[in-house]
Amino acid sequence: MNHPELHQKALLLLLGLVTLAFAWILWPFYGALFWAAVIAILFEPLYRQLLIGMRQRRNLAALTALLLFLVIVIFPLALVTAVLAREANAIYQQIHSGKLDYGAYFQQVINALPPWMTSLLDRFDMGDIASVQKKLSAAMMQGSQLLATQALNVGQNTFEFIVSFGIMLYVTYFLLRDGRDLMARIRQAIPLSTDTKRYLFNKFTTVIRATVKGNIVVAIVQGALGGLMFWFLGIQAPLLWGVVMAFLSLLPAVGTAMVWGPVAIYFLFTGAIMQGVILMAFGVLVIGLVDNVLRPILVGKDTQMPDYVVLVSTLGGMALFGLHGFVIGPVIAALFIATWDLFSSERETPSDGPA
Repeated sequence: MNHPELHQKALLLLLGLVTLAFAWILWPFYGALFWAAVIAILFEPLYRQLLIGMRQRRNLAALTALLLFLVIVIFPLALVTAVLAREANAIYQQIHSGKLDYGAYFQQVINALPPWMTSLLDRFDMGDIASVQKKLSAAMMQGSQLLATQALNVGQNTFEFIVSFGIMLYVTYFLLRDGRDLMARIRQAIPLSTDTKRYLFNKFTTVIRATVKGNIVVAIVQGALGGLMFWFLGIQAPLLWGVVMAFLSLLPAVGTAMVWGPVAIYFLFTGAIMQGVILMAFGVLVIGLVDNVLRPILVGKDTQMPDYVVLVSTLGGMALFGLHGFVIGPVIAALFIATWDLFSSERETPSDGPA
């Protein structure tokens, strides 16, 4: 083995080791760094417009974009979180005191079932109503307690939360200001053709923007519509259920129905036919229409992925990375598809770059 080849292999080994070590150091704050990159990608067009209006003053433009992010996103989110914690705590207190008994609601549904359905439940060991009531009440109590104690958990981990939030804002500022220069250096270091690198990087940014903006818009619209309908029907804590529906709307096609569906069934089986029909029709025709119309336009069109791939990649991403996964999952899926498309096209026409 000659000297240049040995030098090249040693350099690659060193590069791999120091890269892994650097990633290990950053891993405790991967969430903050990930969202800093996402926010920078989303607000980069705004930063470019501010840069033109502020005569190329990069520091001022980046700071202004960051302040607009705080005003547009963080402050409203903090207000909604405060109200949500109060509603969740109120529900927990009512369940704990016995004023709100979900087991009794379940009993009403069982009593309204026809005999053949009751026999079917007995075959699946669900005929012991007292046991089912106890489990259901315990599950609802634990869920509401979990929501109610999130504010306390944040308070107990105030230092960690503040550090992560500060790192996110700090890194976002520099990614806005120096992001293009950093991206140019990364592109230069990657050993791929110029066309291939441009295609993959464009795909990466497009999928992030489409996934975040599309899912957030769909979540806000579906959560607001569901919460308003719950308020109209007199269901307790409509804001809480609206936020739950907004969160579950991250799961395409099935998300919000996991909330309004059982409530509509409860209305139908307990004699509130009008409320049940209204909620069922509103859920299918209005809330479902938002998912079927907006999501393909805002998410599927730009990512160029079918709904089932978006659903599976979102579920898999959230299973592995938590809330971050609703972005990470579709991004990995889109890059997987794009890379295989590149590989297939280059095997067919080796001399040509990607279309």
